[in-house]
Amino acid sequence: MTLSIGDPAELGFLPDRLERIPAFLKSKYLDSGRFPHAALLIGRGDEIAHLSLQGEARQGQPLAEDTIYRIASMTKPITSVTFMQLVEEGKVALSHSVASFLPEFAETGVFQAGGGNVPFVTRRPASEMKMIDLLRHTSGLTYGFQERSPVDAAYRKHKIDDFQSPRSLDEFIAELAKIPLEFDPGTSWNYGVSTDVLGAVIQRIEGKPLGDVFKERIFDPLGMTDTFFQVPQDKLHRMADAYAFHPVHKMQPFDSGAESRWAKDGKMQSGGGGLASTIGDYHRFCRMLVNGGALDGIQILSPKTLELMTANHLPGNADLTQMSKSLFSEAENAGVGFGLGFACNMAPHLTMIPGSAGEFYWGGMFSTAFFVDPVEDITMVFMTQLMPSSTYPVRREIKTMIYAALAA
Repeated sequence: MTLSIGDPAELGFLPDRLERIPAFLKSKYLDSGRFPHAALLIGRGDEIAHLSLQGEARQGQPLAEDTIYRIASMTKPITSVTFMQLVEEGKVALSHSVASFLPEFAETGVFQAGGGNVPFVTRRPASEMKMIDLLRHTSGLTYGFQERSPVDAAYRKHKIDDFQSPRSLDEFIAELAKIPLEFDPGTSWNYGVSTDVLGAVIQRIEGKPLGDVFKERIFDPLGMTDTFFQVPQDKLHRMADAYAFHPVHKMQPFDSGAESRWAKDGKMQSGGGGLASTIGDYHRFCRMLVNGGALDGIQILSPKTLELMTANHLPGNADLTQMSKSLFSEAENAGVGFGLGFACNMAPHLTMIPGSAGEFYWGGMFSTAFFVDPVEDITMVFMTQLMPSSTYPVRREIKTMIYAALAA
């Protein structure tokens, strides 16, 4: 599918200011060897105001519209939208306990002491883990890469974060439920495997693999033909190489596009970070979001459900700086809350970045990002493949430059 680019001036942008953005990305990130490539799509309404593709997907292979990227945690909003479809159908509620669908968590306690070679000491949670806690990351679950607590260390020991492992989603849940929670559900925010657990809930309710549920409920209706947990062999030639930051060489190879782990059979279907997609496919997902849950006459979610998802759900209407226990860069900005699968901008002036109250967004480990601004009717999708996402402030820079290019 060829992406059609509209006239940026007719869409309310100053064209010369939009063109500053790819020039900035090239000079700061590509020419300097910080990023292997950079793809940027800026939309307004259903039209595309800007599309730039720079650098090589692989050596000697220029970036293309149909290049496939590992979108990592940009999987989370897709999982969250799918779950909220089940809520709309009365199959589950935000107030339901997680253990009522995943009984493996019925005896999971809260960390008190121990860890390493010493058995954990736990206590009963003061409050049960609910579905809303999975969506807003107040579950008490974590990621091993946080390296902050004995619970994080247990995640690393048991390879909880290894979503390329051959174990099933059910086996993942069984192993995870044996490790204590970091805190009582509902009392703090911590970035972790909550959305993977949410994916397991979806799979249990629907009685079929999570990827099949996504295909039936999201990908096929939205025409997202290039989004998968496992990239098909006949599309693998479009998969970009991925890199990890290196303090001396800037980038080092992490996952080859030609032999990508994302094309291997049998890996766990991670609702928190397992998908690969294209910039065009994810733009279609964002168009559905900015259009109040509908695209091309197909209603994925009710506008009221989406309104609920994009409101701040942190207790006491707190922001992430007040609630976060996470060593995670997205939690550093005041004025940012968290809804049901998205960060949400509560007070742009507190973030110190131009934007709109009510916009929502997230990103992925490989420095990918998106945002949706219903006030200005703007969507943005940025793709590259460098981990970790906290290496450079590119998301802030792009967002600032997009709003600087608005004329009306």
